[in-house]
Amino acid sequence: MTTVLRRRFNTDLIRPSAKPECAAQLASAPIVAVAIDHADEEAALRDALRMTAERILATFPSARLACLNVLKQGRITLDTALDEHGHNKHVDRLVALKHWAQPLKLAEGRLTVHVLEAIDPASAILEFARANRVDHILIGARQGSLLRTLLGSVSAKVAAEAPCTVTVVRPGRAEKPVTALPEDSSAPSEPATRA
Repeated sequence: MTTVLRRRFNTDLIRPSAKPECAAQLASAPIVAVAIDHADEEAALRDALRMTAERILATFPSARLACLNVLKQGRITLDTALDEHGHNKHVDRLVALKHWAQPLKLAEGRLTVHVLEAIDPASAILEFARANRVDHILIGARQGSLLRTLLGSVSAKVAAEAPCTVTVVRPGRAEKPVTALPEDSSAPSEPATRA
């Protein structure tokens, strides 16, 4: 009986095991958000974004990746959840985001996919970054146009107003094969010497 009482009231024997708190683990894992556009002409840009994301995630093994896509809403028009083929726009975009991230081979807990609805894509990305305490944003820069120069681009607004580090990614230059210069038959093959 005395042994039982000693065990019960002896605080030295009763020590709670130290368990890492979930919130502390999540706070120590940086969040990298990558904004992806699924336009057909942007395939090279999507590949460049994936390569940059892979490099950043390699340097931070505990980092989590949040893949974002903004479904742009009309200011006046009524938007429907279905596209012209009758498919749900959100589901199609979520599947496309998962497909984009598949080559990165991330564990299930390190990847999240999000479709944001907004009139202004830059504002939606910035709001997501603030609300989720994103540590790094990856965003692609499209080829310049006169309209984009006058109105400003999404990537420029995000880079200027983001509460965290922003990396603006451009598509890689296409490698052109090096061709030999054509030989000029009129040029002498050996240097001329004077007598």
